[in-house]
Amino acid sequence: MKLWKKIAISVCVLLVLLIAVAIAVHQSTKGIVTVQTARVQREDLATVVSASGEIKPKTYVNVGANAFGKITHLYVKEGDRVKRGQLVAQLENVQSSADVNAGEASLQAAQTDAVAADAGMKTSQADLQRAQADFDRNKLDWERAQSLFKDGLISKSDFDSRQDAWKTADAGLVQAQARVAQAKAQKESADKHVTQAQANLTRVTDVLHKASYNAPFDGVVTNLPVREGETVVMGIQNAPGSTLMTIADMSVITAEVKVDETDIVNVRLGQPSEVTIDAIPGKVFHGTVSEIGDNAIVRSSGVSTSQQATASEEAKDFKVVVNLTDAPYDLRPGLSTTAKITTATRSNALALPIQALTLRSKEQIEAQNNPPGSVHAAAPANGEVASKKKNDEVQGVFVVRNKKAIFVPVATGITGTTDIEVLDGLKEGDEIVTGSYKVLRTLRPGASVKIDNAVPKKEEESS
Repeated sequence: MKLWKKIAISVCVLLVLLIAVAIAVHQSTKGIVTVQTARVQREDLATVVSASGEIKPKTYVNVGANAFGKITHLYVKEGDRVKRGQLVAQLENVQSSADVNAGEASLQAAQTDAVAADAGMKTSQADLQRAQADFDRNKLDWERAQSLFKDGLISKSDFDSRQDAWKTADAGLVQAQARVAQAKAQKESADKHVTQAQANLTRVTDVLHKASYNAPFDGVVTNLPVREGETVVMGIQNAPGSTLMTIADMSVITAEVKVDETDIVNVRLGQPSEVTIDAIPGKVFHGTVSEIGDNAIVRSSGVSTSQQATASEEAKDFKVVVNLTDAPYDLRPGLSTTAKITTATRSNALALPIQALTLRSKEQIEAQNNPPGSVHAAAPANGEVASKKKNDEVQGVFVVRNKKAIFVPVATGITGTTDIEVLDGLKEGDEIVTGSYKVLRTLRPGASVKIDNAVPKKEEESS
């Protein structure tokens, strides 16, 4: 046999052997899934709720117009710091000042009349005392005259004279009593006039005071929408009045944020928070939750649900106020901010990556525990399959054991940024399947797996 024939036969045999080896390798690796894994380990976890909002002072007030009139003086400008009681604005007050002067004069006149009425009453009381004394003396004389006249010791004319004197004294007493009653009425009337004049003076003084505006507390003028010479009006029903300025107490600064309705159940008073401000990048401020709103706010309109006549299925938020403990001195209200509220913490907790969690039905778990050929692996009846519901799904992870992906149900606790707490089902050091997402979604419980943690997740998913 020629040499080239021998070489050709050798090459063919070699190719056949290579093909056979390739087929054997392919058959041996058939059904093996390449996965990425991680270890269950202990770490410190913290559940964080993130919400956005704006910086606001804890206490602020909109100084509104209490009277109709023209602004004659503005003693502050936007950004000025003011002290409690400091005069900040003045409205025109010519008419109200004149009313106060007239009221003071009326009060003084009424008080003078009251003094005169008091003196007249005292005079009437003195006259009454004198008339009472005259009446008592003349009555005794007349009573003695009756006895003397009966005994014939005085004449008839003397008796009649004493009787007339007693009657005159009696009439004088009645007249004095009437004058006293009249004087009391005049005194009461004068006192009422004084009270009326005082009430009128209080009213006009209040009107005058409403033309002057003082700072209610120490703070900063954060808004000044008016100018000198403008006319302001009071608010009436369904029509707000003019706002002269806004004064804010910048000693306590808060971040007022809106927390999603799904997260608000975990937020509690006193929980710590980290606050970032868009205008101050790279710096984190700290604070605590000081207020949690009770009414939901519709996200699209910003209106509280308690103010709506109909129910809404739109997304809703709840207002949460965070008091900043290290706010800078020059922080301005209205700045956009984000608060990260720590709602729960666990130290040295058993944890696994969140992406490792997946769901499988009870049927798939039973098939894993009872492989084909066992007495428990009989297929369920069609009616049983149709009756399966979504709530039959079990949450768990795939644990790599003997090169197989075994589905293990787990109970979880708090959720951190990338990891979640394990309460039951796993132990420290267990190797679990973490990717890829495509593999986790379709991985069959009990399937054979090959670990390859060197493959980038993005590269595997894109392929």
